[in-house]
Amino acid sequence: MLLRLLLPYARPYRRALAVVAALQVAQTAAALYLPDLSADVIDNGVLAGDTGHVWRLGALMTAVSLAQLACAVGAARVAARVASFLARDLRTALFDRVQSFSARELNRFGAASLTVRTTNDVQQVQMLVQITLTFMVTAPIMLVGGIVFALAQDAPLSLLLVVVAPVLAGLAFVVLRRMTPLSATLQDTTDSVNRIMREQIIGLRVIRAFVQEEREHARFEAANDLLTDTSARVGLLTALMFPLVTAVASVASVAVVWFGAARVETGAIGVGALSAFLGYVLQILGAAVMMTYLLRMLPRAQVCARRVGEVLDTASTAVPPATAAVAALPRPGRVELRDVGFRYPGAEAPVLAGVSLTADRGETVAVIGSTGSGKSTLLSLIPRLADPSTGAVLVGGVDARSLDRALLSRTVGYVPQRPYLFSGTVATNLRYGDPDATDDHLWRALDIAQARAFVEALPQGLDAPVTQGGTNLSGGQRQRLAIARALVARPQVYLFDDSFSALDYATDARLRAALARQTAEAAVLIVAQRVNTIRGADRIVVLDEGQVVGTGTHAELLAANPTYREIVLSQLTEADAA
Repeated sequence: MLLRLLLPYARPYRRALAVVAALQVAQTAAALYLPDLSADVIDNGVLAGDTGHVWRLGALMTAVSLAQLACAVGAARVAARVASFLARDLRTALFDRVQSFSARELNRFGAASLTVRTTNDVQQVQMLVQITLTFMVTAPIMLVGGIVFALAQDAPLSLLLVVVAPVLAGLAFVVLRRMTPLSATLQDTTDSVNRIMREQIIGLRVIRAFVQEEREHARFEAANDLLTDTSARVGLLTALMFPLVTAVASVASVAVVWFGAARVETGAIGVGALSAFLGYVLQILGAAVMMTYLLRMLPRAQVCARRVGEVLDTASTAVPPATAAVAALPRPGRVELRDVGFRYPGAEAPVLAGVSLTADRGETVAVIGSTGSGKSTLLSLIPRLADPSTGAVLVGGVDARSLDRALLSRTVGYVPQRPYLFSGTVATNLRYGDPDATDDHLWRALDIAQARAFVEALPQGLDAPVTQGGTNLSGGQRQRLAIARALVARPQVYLFDDSFSALDYATDARLRAALARQTAEAAVLIVAQRVNTIRGADRIVVLDEGQVVGTGTHAELLAANPTYREIVLSQLTEADAA
C-alpha cells in the first residue's frame, strides 16, 4: 500500500530522487574506501616508518572524508525537501478529495479521523520517506560493499558474518511482527481520543448542563489510557531495537579482534588489514542498524499509508457530470423533486421515499414535519450535498447531477440548519456568496437579513473579527449573517433549513417581509419548525416518516390534514391557527 500510494506522487520529483541516489552512492563509496586507505597507512606508512607515505595518504583520506561529508549533507538536504513536497502533495490531494465528499462519505469517516489522516498520518509517511532516502540507498550499498571488502581483506575471518547476519535478521523479524498490529491500534486509538476530545469541546455546555463531567472524564480517561498503553508498548519495542543491535555489534567487534589477533600473530593477516576488516565489520553492522531504524518505522507508516489511501480511494457519491456539463438552464428559478428517495448506507429504512414537489420562480414552498421526518435531508439533496438513492432532483429544468458544480452553486443559495462562519471578518464571511461584492452590496444584504444594526454596533463594522464557527456571536447573529451570505450571492433558488429558529418573533416577521421583496423573482424553499414562519407560504408540504402526507395552503391543510393540524395545534391555539 505504501508504494502504491507514493509512486504517483514521486514521479514529479524523479530528478531530485536521482540526485539523492547519486550523492548517496558517492558518499557510501567514499566511506568504503577509507578503511582500505587506513590499512595502507598502517602497513606501508606507520609500520614501515615512511612518514611521507603517511602524509600523502592522510591528505587523501582528508579529501575523501570531506567529499563524503559534502555528499551526505547534500543528499540529506534534497531528501528532506522531496519528503516535504510529497507530504504537501498528499495533504493537498486529501483536502481536494474531502472537499468532493458528500454527506455519506463525511459521515463514514468522521471529522476527527479525517483530521488525523490529513495531519498525523501524512507526517508519519513523510518521516519514513525522508529516512528511506537518507538511509535506504546507503544501507544496502554499505552492507554489500562492506562484505565484499571484508572478504578481500581476510576470507576466513569473514565467516563471523555468517553468524551475525541471522541473529540480526531474527531480531528484526520478531520486532516487526509485534509492531505491525500495535501500529494499527495506535492510529485507531489516536482517532478515538481526537473524536472524544472534539465531542467534549463542542458539547461542553451540554455536559455542564447535565452535570456529566465525571462521566465524560472517565470516557476520555479510558481512551487515553488505551492510547498510552499502546504507545508504551510500541515505544518499548522501539527502545529494545537499538540496545539489542548494539549488543550484537559489540560482541561481533570483540570476536573480530579476538580471532584477528590470533591470525596477526601467525602472519596470516597484517595489522592494517585487521584494522580495515574491523572497520568494514562496523560499517556492515552500522548499515544493519540503519535498516533496523527504518524497519521500526515501517509498520506504522504502512498503517498510515493504508488510512490515507482509504480516503483517496473513496469516490464521492456526488460525482461531477460524466459528459459535458449543462452550461445554461432552460427553466431558471425552478426546482423539482421527482419521486425522490434517500437511504443512508447500511440503514434499515430509507430517510425519504417517493417525495415529489415543485417550486417555481416567485413561489415560496415550505416543508414541515415532525423531528426525524427527513426535512433537512430533502433540502440537502438540491445543492448536491448528497445525491438521492432513487428519483431525480431537477434545478432549472435539468437534473442536478448534469449541472456544472459552479453553476449549481451560483443557482442555489443554501442556509443550513446550523449556520457555520469561518474565522476572518464579517466581510470575508459574506463574500463567500460573491467574492466581488462591494461594501454597499454587503450592507444591503445585512439590511434584508436584519443584521445591519448589530454589525454597525461592532467596533470595526464589516471588518469586525469572526472566530472559527462564529463563536464570538450569538446564535441569532450567526443565523442572520448566514442568511446575508446567501443573499449576497443573489441565487435563483433559496433554501432555508430552519434558518429562523434562533430569532425572536418580531425579528422573524421583519426578516420574512424583507425576504419576500428580495426573493420575488426566485424560488424559495423553507424548512421550519415554527408554523408562524411558514403559514404564509404559497404551498406547504407535510412530511411524515420520509413521505409526503399532504400538500396545500395553510388553510387547506388545517382543515383536511390531521398531521399538519396536530403540528399547528401543538404551537397555536385554535383561534390563532385559524
